[in-house]
Amino acid sequence: MKLWSLLFFALFVITPLCADDVLKSSPTKTPMMQSFDDLKWSTLPERPTMKFAILTGDPQSGPYTQVRQVPAGTSNPLHSHNSDLTNVIISGKWYTGADEASAKDFGPGSVVFMPGNWVHVSGCRAGSDCVFYQDGKGKFDFHPVATKPST
Repeated sequence: MKLWSLLFFALFVITPLCADDVLKSSPTKTPMMQSFDDLKWSTLPERPTMKFAILTGDPQSGPYTQVRQVPAGTSNPLHSHNSDLTNVIISGKWYTGADEASAKDFGPGSVVFMPGNWVHVSGCRAGSDCVFYQDGKGKFDFHPVATKPST
């Protein structure tokens, strides 16, 4: 009897819930396909040598996705962001870490997740500009940190 109850529950309760999510997920959404050559680049106000191209959302007010271009040799000293950020490196050699000594290099295809409020350094190694896809879970911000706080 327990087996039939479990099957009934799975068939008539869980399955419709899952099916409802599938039906809601995409039929009314429009696909977004963007060629790199057609990106609309803007200069980052805080860092005029860096460029960004917004794909979805708005980094000035909330969640967003964008492509970033950072010149080779750029160094971002200790800083944090309020929201979680995920970067997928497309080209160049991006680095990040809790400090310069522990920073690791990430080449094309690498994924870097940075939780909100994580104090870190980052930048693009010399040799080639860095391009990466960025998914921000909230408004983009940049908070310089004078010294690394003790834990």
